Amino acid sequence: MNYNLTPLFDLTEEEAISILQIPLDQLTDPSERYLAASYLAFFPSEASIQALISTVSNLDPHLCDRLTRRKAIESLGRLRATESLSVLSQCLEDEDPSVVENAVVAIGEIGTENEEILEKITQLLEKNNYNYRKIIAILTKLNYQPALTKIRKFTTSSCENIASGAIASIAHLTGDFSQIAKITSFLHHAKGNDRRDCIQDLIDAPYYEGIESIVKCPVSMVFRLRAIRLLTQSGLAQNKLTFNKIKPDLEKVLRDHIKDLKFFYKYDQTPSLEFLINELYDTDFERCYLATKYILELYPKQSPELLIQSYQEKAKKNYSAHYHFIKIFGWLKQDSTYDLLVNEALQNKAPQFQKSRIAGAISLGEIGNKKAIPELKKALETNLWDLKYACLIALEKLGDSLNKEYKKEAIFP
Repeated sequence: MNYNLTPLFDLTEEEAISILQIPLDQLTDPSERYLAASYLAFFPSEASIQALISTVSNLDPHLCDRLTRRKAIESLGRLRATESLSVLSQCLEDEDPSVVENAVVAIGEIGTENEEILEKITQLLEKNNYNYRKIIAILTKLNYQPALTKIRKFTTSSCENIASGAIASIAHLTGDFSQIAKITSFLHHAKGNDRRDCIQDLIDAPYYEGIESIVKCPVSMVFRLRAIRLLTQSGLAQNKLTFNKIKPDLEKVLRDHIKDLKFFYKYDQTPSLEFLINELYDTDFERCYLATKYILELYPKQSPELLIQSYQEKAKKNYSAHYHFIKIFGWLKQDSTYDLLVNEALQNKAPQFQKSRIAGAISLGEIGNKKAIPELKKALETNLWDLKYACLIALEKLGDSLNKEYKKEAIFP
């Protein structure tokens, strides 16, 4: 839990505790209790923990109380409150599936070697209407070997993200990677969420040989970068990877060119430019990447004017589409977008536009205008490793190379 986050509610810890103790019918707005239970996750004090435990122990069937109870369980997990394990264990037998699943996750965050609790979680794999993938992940995280028999049954599940989670669990708990290739095949599933789940499974296994497949997976580069960095950190610690070995794959993801991706979708007829530009606003990144591919291949000369128009009308405020437009401007080598790339991408410090800063750096390198060199060097002062590395790639592209070791320091300071 990051306690440096700015609290979203105008409450003190004492006020939040007090709200949880007020009977529901005496509150002006019953939702205040839910907010209070959420807010106490910012306060790792004995008073807050005991207030949350009391809230979890409240079995009143009123919907507001049930919702508050679920949130209190989450907060106890985020606080890693070991003293709450007893009450959380009782929640594993609750009739409310959401209470049960929240308790499983909270126990996973807190950590335990208690055999009784771990066996209760394992038995949930025999019951209906639970998130088996989540349960398997927690049992794996807690390294509960006796769950292996039940987990193995899910490796052949018709639900691919459950099968993927189970295969990764077996690999992690036993070192048996014989089925791991199935996970890499799932990376090109039709559903974006399933693709992201499979990337997480390769991290959890951990499967270092899967990095090459992760690079090609058409999901946001944020997920792929995270996977490469986590696998690299783990692999370096175990002497199974070197920075030089993963460097080409890392740089492919930072450049994020469509030629390095493997697509599930394809068009059954030649798409119009207007259709392709509209596809850049889709929430499934594979559709965005596929549209980018066809824009670059079919409409390199016709597209710039319409792209800039669409950017000004909609994309500049849409953080997802913004990223794709910034990348395309670079691949099309549109020098007319230089100021935009600097001011609205590279220097855009809004958190939701962080990946656009990376795209801006890469695109400035692609455009080839050397006046970008001072701007890129200034951006090197950031604490964001991915932006720093992207700036180094762009500077190298512009002929202003720095020591290669500096790239390694950017990701592993």
